[in-house]
Amino acid sequence: MSESPAAPLRTADGVPLKVSLRRAVRRSKIKALLLVAPLLTFLIIAFVMPLFEMLWRSVDNPEVSTHLSRTVAALEGWNGESLPDETTFAALAEDLREGQQARNLGLLSSRLNYEKSGMRSTISRTARRIGTLEPPYREALIEVNDTWGELDTWKLIQRETSPYTMSYYLAAIDRQLSPDGEIITVPEHMQIHATLFWRTLWMSAVITGLTLLLGYPVAFLLASLPARHSNLLMILVLLPFWTSLLVRTTTWIAILQSQGVLNDVMVALGIIADEARWQMIHNKMGTIIAMTHILLPFMILPLYSVMKTIPPSYMRAARSLGGKPFLSFRRVYFPLTIPGIAAGGILVFILSIGYYITPALVGGQSGRFITNYIAYHMQTSLNWGLAAAIASILLFVVIICYLVFNRLIGVDKVKLG
Repeated sequence: MSESPAAPLRTADGVPLKVSLRRAVRRSKIKALLLVAPLLTFLIIAFVMPLFEMLWRSVDNPEVSTHLSRTVAALEGWNGESLPDETTFAALAEDLREGQQARNLGLLSSRLNYEKSGMRSTISRTARRIGTLEPPYREALIEVNDTWGELDTWKLIQRETSPYTMSYYLAAIDRQLSPDGEIITVPEHMQIHATLFWRTLWMSAVITGLTLLLGYPVAFLLASLPARHSNLLMILVLLPFWTSLLVRTTTWIAILQSQGVLNDVMVALGIIADEARWQMIHNKMGTIIAMTHILLPFMILPLYSVMKTIPPSYMRAARSLGGKPFLSFRRVYFPLTIPGIAAGGILVFILSIGYYITPALVGGQSGRFITNYIAYHMQTSLNWGLAAAIASILLFVVIICYLVFNRLIGVDKVKLG
């Protein structure tokens, strides 16, 4: 005789047990989602949306297609070998007349001026006189400004009709498009952004190395001293966090300037002559010294948290087996601190790349970072597209550094405590 299948297990209210369990798991997931929803919403609004806005601005190019819509339509069949016909000039005159009445040609003139110097004044001068011009517009516009008679001007307008552009990214690495659409290097006196990228990277690496060199002994001392002494030393390490960053930076200006405290002490001790005072501020040295001091706790704390977990018996065992102090340190203790070195190194390096206030105050012209020029394009030149492109490249550089770090050391080996 064949046995009948067992009846499914049910809860007290008659619901199958599997169904009841699935419902319970679903309810717990919904509760967890509702608990993290405020944090998730905050991250999307405060981080994800600005990030995508920055990436969008770096390629967005609506000015020409919006404010010269008639001209763009008239240029669709233009071959680029000779000046456009009268219809295109008439369309340009109508677009400029409409823009002058609406007073919205500022964005257009600024955008074209980024690509070709003098376009802002060309458009402004033409717009002011557009009401007095009569057909034929080709001769009238060229008479107002010779720029309208240059083939490169019309090639530029035709090229910038696309709603997307790579011009900002090219400008961020000191490149530009020629009138024929080829990528060329900007003149030498205009090459600045690539140099700033390299300066930011190598100075950040130097600052990271100095914080490691200075922070390692301090962290070792913190981990080795008795608690009553290490706690006092830890307070001294954390004390800079209780002081404003601006105050700490301006203090270094008072210390490092030519008539500052450090130079006065060296002159009083006879180390240097009064007329040979060192210039340690408003240059690379000032930036490195001030940022090393400011970022030093970010190296000490990860190192200390790792060193504190290393049992002292390891070094005693190495000494008892015949190892000399330096050999025991190099073969036993130092490898165990590599996770702390990695954590502090990547933390200080990434913070250094994005620093702004300290290089702006103490760096002068030779000690400024690329972040200072992001602020310049946002606040002074108002070239937000270029600022977004530089910031995007900086973001990609940080991601690449993170991937290389993960490849060489491994993020899973990093310890912050």
